[in-house]
Amino acid sequence: MSHRTRHRQSTATVFRWPIAIGVASIAGLVLGLTGDGARDLIAWILVGIAPAVIFAALVRRTSR
Repeated sequence: MSHRTRHRQSTATVFRWPIAIGVASIAGLVLGLTGDGARDLIAWILVGIAPAVIFAALVRRTSR
């Protein structure tokens, strides 16, 4: 049985990626509502980051 050491992480370290994903999603929603053309494409990409990250985490978790 292996021992795992627990490292204390700062609040900024813990919430860095969730905040970045949230900001990308909000930016995508705003771009989608306020623009057409290329802005719509960028909006789809930004809004699609959250589901892509969730899917990747599920795949990674089930492959262990």
